[in-house]
Amino acid sequence: MISLAVIVTVSDVNYMLIPNKLLLFFAVVFIIFRIIDPLHPWYDSIYGALAGFAIILAIIVLSKGGMGAGDMKLLGTLGILLGLKLTLLTLFLATLIGTVISLTLLSFKVIGRKDPFPFGPSIVLAAVISYLFGFDLLQLYYETFFL
Repeated sequence: MISLAVIVTVSDVNYMLIPNKLLLFFAVVFIIFRIIDPLHPWYDSIYGALAGFAIILAIIVLSKGGMGAGDMKLLGTLGILLGLKLTLLTLFLATLIGTVISLTLLSFKVIGRKDPFPFGPSIVLAAVISYLFGFDLLQLYYETFFL
């Protein structure tokens, strides 16, 4: 996952592109990993991949291309590894991270308001956070707001 994060970050920042071959390779690796170490329930990986893909697809359609298909395929690929809950948490955290980074870059006039912004690095950083600390963050959220 860290290898994917580094490659996606470099590629998306420099070229605004997340290669399909890269995502296909890691999708196969994540599927094999989830066969060896399945989530409970086992189909949670399928739900995570579908949710990651479908939510970004909806954003692309509704915003008429506001995001790239690479982001959609990236979150779908990560959904295999993360499962449904952590994929949704990843999308939430990626939005927060992307907002903070883009507002910082805007305030220092590094980018303009209409300039494209690579969202892939935000997704992979959020995915790493979700993978390592996701269930603790979700438990903290539930305890804070529902107990």
